[in-house]
Amino acid sequence: MKYRKLVVTLVIVIAFGMIGSLSGPRWTPQPLEQTIVPATSDVAIGSEVMTDPVGTYEIEQDVFEIELGGAHVLATLTAPVGAPGERPGVLFMHGAGTGAHTNFADQAVALASAGVYVLVPEKRLDTYTTASRDYPAMAQDYLVSWAVLRDWPGVNPDMVGVYGESEGAWIAPIAAAEEPAVGFVILVSAPVVPPREQMAFAADSYLRNVGVPEALLRAIPRGVGAHPPGGGFEYADFDAGPWQRQLTQPVLMIYGTDDASMPIVQGPLAVIDDMAAAGNADYTVRYFEGANHGVRVNGELAEGFLDVLARWTLGLPVTADAEPRIAGDQPEQRFRAAPLDHPHWYADGDMLVWTLLGAFVLLLVAPAVWAVGRGVARLRGQRPHTFPPPLARFTAATMMSAVAIMVVFVAYVAYVASLALNYRTDDLVVHGGWVALHALGILAVAVGVRSVDAAANARRTLGRTAFSAGHAVIWWSAHLGATSLLVIAAYWGVFPTLF
Repeated sequence: MKYRKLVVTLVIVIAFGMIGSLSGPRWTPQPLEQTIVPATSDVAIGSEVMTDPVGTYEIEQDVFEIELGGAHVLATLTAPVGAPGERPGVLFMHGAGTGAHTNFADQAVALASAGVYVLVPEKRLDTYTTASRDYPAMAQDYLVSWAVLRDWPGVNPDMVGVYGESEGAWIAPIAAAEEPAVGFVILVSAPVVPPREQMAFAADSYLRNVGVPEALLRAIPRGVGAHPPGGGFEYADFDAGPWQRQLTQPVLMIYGTDDASMPIVQGPLAVIDDMAAAGNADYTVRYFEGANHGVRVNGELAEGFLDVLARWTLGLPVTADAEPRIAGDQPEQRFRAAPLDHPHWYADGDMLVWTLLGAFVLLLVAPAVWAVGRGVARLRGQRPHTFPPPLARFTAATMMSAVAIMVVFVAYVAYVASLALNYRTDDLVVHGGWVALHALGILAVAVGVRSVDAAANARRTLGRTAFSAGHAVIWWSAHLGATSLLVIAAYWGVFPTLF
């Protein structure tokens, strides 16, 4: 009897492991075979053209309001004081998570002190939410601010460009393609690939840096590739390629080589290829050693970054194709950012919520029916009918072990995510926690098998009197709910697999 339960437990655990490995989609990122080799480690912009260095001029700032057709945003203009002639201008476009007109203060002050007019408008938030973002519409809003800068006294209207950082680097090419008068484009930490591909690439990079077990990587396409419950997020599949293939302006691309969230080799190569479709070869690429997504090292902007911005901008059009075209630290990118397969219907969109909600509803039915039954019995002055021992404790243990798996799994993923985002490692928790999850999953199955066996024994021994109608509801809802949670846990890789 003992060995039979052991075999049944083993078979169920293997079955759950197969659910995890075969229910898809799988995660098989392909190595990136292309590479970029900087001509020199010196990031300085070449050519003989003379430009004012950072710190040449005093600066002044002006904060004012810009109307965007139904909305008003504040904007900060940072301008050089006493710079002769008409000067270039740069409009800044925000990345995700930023949006104030006070952002980019270091870049704005440095550029203005070299003789460049800088405008940083607030991000328009009435049309920007987590679930809905219209990048072409955002580009049109930014072009309103671009026109304000172009017409500002002291600005050369033919030399007003755009600076897009991170998410803003999807928007900048749209603005430049829609408005050919945009003088140049600066892309900093540009994703280039569609947002869903970039998020999956970033998740893979971060998790590999933490050193997670390979099985956990399967969660990437199942999470990032899924359609969110309730819909929305159409922008996750936005492709900037059609606009990049219309770029005729000079383009400066800047990355930090410690930026694990961006395809720092694949991205620039894609932009260069897209520009070539428009007959445009005016590109410059710079890599900053040890710099992160914000091009910062230990909280400070990377050395030489501000000088590159100022000299390249002020030296145009000469610096548009000045050698070296690609310089700085050697970038490394192991895997390609690529399109993701979507999960099957049973683990996609609203089903992600309904399956989990259904499992917990089933689990809640059991204690609710138990409590009502005891209350009714007491009101009638009767002794509550109880489960034949040891069914009550096995039923409760089955429920609690299934819930415990989900709680521990969520806590484990949250801790791993915290490690990844903070560039830390903890092998004891990462690998030990994964083993503990497997052990907890096996224990939950063993408890469930023991509970089912106890119910079968009670039925054989006591016949129909083993369960009242209420107890049948309690037992079935508890075990069906627990089984549902275990299937969900199996899908996310909690059980060990042979594949």
